[in-house]
Amino acid sequence: MLWRHGQTTWNVEHRFQGQTDISLDETGEAQAEYAARRLATLMPTAIFASDLSRAQQTAAPLSRLTGLPVTPDKGLRERTGGVWEGLTDTEIRERYPRERASWDPPGGEPTSVVADRMSGAINRVAASLEPGQLAVVVSHGAALRIGMERVLGLPAGGIGVLGPLANCSWSVLSVVDGHWRLLEYNAGTLPEPVIGDDR
Repeated sequence: MLWRHGQTTWNVEHRFQGQTDISLDETGEAQAEYAARRLATLMPTAIFASDLSRAQQTAAPLSRLTGLPVTPDKGLRERTGGVWEGLTDTEIRERYPRERASWDPPGGEPTSVVADRMSGAINRVAASLEPGQLAVVVSHGAALRIGMERVLGLPAGGIGVLGPLANCSWSVLSVVDGHWRLLEYNAGTLPEPVIGDDR
């Protein structure tokens, strides 16, 4: 399960955070507490999180509820935003229209590098699990989306195929016969059992 961190003041201000270490605001803390109570019912067996404050703060309530330690992983950090970090989306559009169109921050991490880093981290976590176990991975919106696109074999370019992730939403992936499947995306409620013909 891939879980985006809760809200920060920079999220509200539409500022590009990147790897700037911004803490959750009061709303973000409440979101993390709310989501943690639901995710704890799924009986996770491990919690991994970006080492940035907003991800660690999001993981903390789930750790308290489950008794599981949070394993910090720098590989789960948000993409580096270069000169965009701290700028609002309006400022980025005005100052860097060409780069914004392709979502390529000057001095930041190229999408392909983020895809390699995040898919590597996701695969490492998956490899550490026994069949039937569930890990919760707490990370960041762009990094999670780009990582998911890579492990799912989707094109990793610019804006991407998958839409943006809401604060404190989660997505559920599984490996079936050696292939990744996306079961839930950008969810805020617990996954419902699906009865379908493609099991």
